[in-house]
Amino acid sequence: MSQSLILVINCGSSSLKFGLFPVGAEEPTLSGLAECLGDADSRVIFKADGKKETLAIAGGAHDQALEAVIEHIRARGELDSVLAIGHRVVHGGEHFHASALITPEVEAAIEACAALAPLHNPAHLLGIRVSRACLPSLPQVAVFDTAFHQTMPRAAYLYALPMKLYRDHGVRRYGAHGTSHRFVAAAAVAELGLDAANHGIVIAHLGNGASAAAIKNGESVDTTMGMTPLEGLVMGTRSGDVDPGSLVYIGDKLGLDLAGIDKLLNKESGLLGLSELSNDCRTLEEAAAEGHEGAMVALDVFAHRLARHIGGLATSLDRLDAVVFTGGIGENSNKLRAMTLAKLATFGIEVDADANDRCIRGKAGVISRGNGPKAMVINTNEEFMIACDTALLAGITA
Repeated sequence: MSQSLILVINCGSSSLKFGLFPVGAEEPTLSGLAECLGDADSRVIFKADGKKETLAIAGGAHDQALEAVIEHIRARGELDSVLAIGHRVVHGGEHFHASALITPEVEAAIEACAALAPLHNPAHLLGIRVSRACLPSLPQVAVFDTAFHQTMPRAAYLYALPMKLYRDHGVRRYGAHGTSHRFVAAAAVAELGLDAANHGIVIAHLGNGASAAAIKNGESVDTTMGMTPLEGLVMGTRSGDVDPGSLVYIGDKLGLDLAGIDKLLNKESGLLGLSELSNDCRTLEEAAAEGHEGAMVALDVFAHRLARHIGGLATSLDRLDAVVFTGGIGENSNKLRAMTLAKLATFGIEVDADANDRCIRGKAGVISRGNGPKAMVINTNEEFMIACDTALLAGITA
């Protein structure tokens, strides 16, 4: 009998990532990316069995890309085994505390949250609707980045703004990367042998977008990202925390309107703005090693801000058992991990330099020594979590 398969989709405004997961399997049999959608060089890249294959779909939009993915799955003889589709959805607002089987009501609620994630939720809805058109008989599930953080207490999620902004307009902190934080939190408890009902972990999900979260007994109790993905840590091109008053000053000095300030904060800041070189951590580390002042400054600010937030998040816990690094930078930058952990010596964390240097390119594990809190690297797997939730809600077993 053939395997039961789950198709996982992460639909962006001009891209569509996908993975085909056997139920219960952590790795897909097929994965890939449709990129530059709508442009002349639109293409779909398929990855399977250690090989890549590229299909040009000149001018192709999301529907043509998904049709190409489905046709590829059919050609592999696996389409009849696809029993459900799982979608990453960035923002579920306060509507969703967990993943949900997509119904007309759920779809309407996702649309109602679009104002909170205008670059993401409309694209996710497009993916949902294109999927329904292509494979109308299959159940679809939405897995929300924000859902895991809905356990935060109000002291953690409220801003010190007039309460009517929260009541009338939903202005509050929601967090992001929740699916990753959920996977990593459970993996850390298992790998360190922690008590599932009595532990404290701080997770740093670091990439072009970055957030850290405090996990108490398996639940998120605080996180760095806010109402939007702009708050918190230094990121690739996003500023993270900045004095709101400075924005009035900047707008006046540079003659920027709100759209101009938004562009500055989201597209021109972060590692790129500080270094005046690149938003790519690898490029900056190479440049810093060669003495590039801007690159060194960017990495220093990144590590300082991260360590400060980790220390702050620890105050939301009863105990600190571990600091866990994940995401593209967290899993691969031994330099930034070492820089950050050196600033956390007050917590009794002692870096094992050799172990830290080994944990790159897919290798994970504990990177500290001594009797203090553990520091470790865990490779995240958000797509696997989406596949698991989809199988569970759709009632599919292996």
